[in-house]
Amino acid sequence: MVHRQPTLCAVNHVSRLTSYVSLLTLALASSSVHAARIGDLTETSITEQALRFFTFSDPSLRLALLGCILLGLNCGLLGGFVVVRRMSLVGDTLSHAVLPGIALGFLWNNTKDPLAILIGATLVGGLSMLTVSAITRTTRLKEDAAMGLVLSSFYAIGICLIGMIQRLPSGNKSGIDKFLFGQAAAMNGSDIALMAITAGITLLFVTVGYRGLLTLSFHRAFGESLGLPMGFLHHAMMLLISFAVVTAMQAVGVVLVSAMLIIPPATACLLTDRMHRVLILSAVIGIATAAFGAFLSFLGSNLPTGPFMVLAGSLVFAMAFLFSPKQGWLTRLWRQKTQKCRIERENTLKAMYHLAERHGFREEGITLLELANARREPLEQIRLQSDDLLRQKLATLTDDGSMLHFTPEGWRKACAVVRNHRLWELYLTNIMQYGADHVHDDAEKIEHVLGEDTVRQLERRLDFPQTDPHGKPIPGARDVHGQSKPRPAGTTGY
Repeated sequence: MVHRQPTLCAVNHVSRLTSYVSLLTLALASSSVHAARIGDLTETSITEQALRFFTFSDPSLRLALLGCILLGLNCGLLGGFVVVRRMSLVGDTLSHAVLPGIALGFLWNNTKDPLAILIGATLVGGLSMLTVSAITRTTRLKEDAAMGLVLSSFYAIGICLIGMIQRLPSGNKSGIDKFLFGQAAAMNGSDIALMAITAGITLLFVTVGYRGLLTLSFHRAFGESLGLPMGFLHHAMMLLISFAVVTAMQAVGVVLVSAMLIIPPATACLLTDRMHRVLILSAVIGIATAAFGAFLSFLGSNLPTGPFMVLAGSLVFAMAFLFSPKQGWLTRLWRQKTQKCRIERENTLKAMYHLAERHGFREEGITLLELANARREPLEQIRLQSDDLLRQKLATLTDDGSMLHFTPEGWRKACAVVRNHRLWELYLTNIMQYGADHVHDDAEKIEHVLGEDTVRQLERRLDFPQTDPHGKPIPGARDVHGQSKPRPAGTTGY
């Protein structure tokens, strides 16, 4: 992946995104929530539910949607650095390892105090990372094995503590179990305030420290050699990831929170290869998928918001995986098929050129039978290739269907392929010192990918040659650009 130096444009984009989210935050935060779930409404049709969603008339919806948007923004921005630094397992480890901290934060005063839970989860998250570091430093275990060990151990401790809490007199009403699988509509004003503060700190951190974070992500050793605080940036990012994980758990739960850190930036990486664009797209995708998950859960009664958010993100990732302009699987298949057809077409035009050259460019056309013999292919296959040339308007066929003629465009393309082939043969022979009898196969491959600029450089490097290593004339620029017509053998096109 190629990354350029960050510009002021990246900071402006992030700042603009901050403004939009802030406006939406003010619009949605105008009421408190008392409902237990987003879809806790009377029986209505899906259409009525959808209209009710977009009017934002339900108080519980406004607060839950605001929380989902803040979650998507926070996880999307931090997740961009998590993915490019290949730290995806870190997010999963933190999301499971902080569960004991959540339980301890609740036990501090037997209430679901967001600040106490955040402090407890952050401390335990830091302890989990220190444990991973200690294991990797003092044993021969790799980091992934240490993370797996810490993840499962801390998660098991958290499950045990939550079980103990639920056996307390008020344990069943504590709501602490919502951190396991998430319940967006159960968030209250304190939860939203904490999420907003965390998202704001993340935006400020990414905006101000973008250059340092970029260096940390791709050239940490170089940054350390310049005296940049790489260690501080790393630990600050780990702290913010812990905050993001804890605040996101209320909506999506321990099991799924890592997906919100990974899916949006992974999708963005399929769509662009510039870091500032990855961050912006990741934040946008995080917000959009979180909002869409809230919308889907609102359509029915008691539908889970967190899983729908992850499913929405997975759907967007699947679309990018299949149809991304550069990296999409189906897009690559289409490009490969198109390239294969183009190469087949160019090889047919080249064979027609060779036959016309063999006849001294005096014949009116090339018969299909002669072309089949030259290409050593069945006549039916040659008919299919001729039909393709007709569709592309590169050749015309006589009324009896036995002879092909170049169109002006077909002649230019044929000259270009032959020119590329013979120039590359000459380059390999004269410059690279290949034997003249060993250059044909290489030229067969390269002739279809040489661009006009490269061909011009080859011509200048070879002092505008007129014949190839085998003594055959090389079509000139006038032939390729349609400034001349088929000419007798031995003449030049310059």
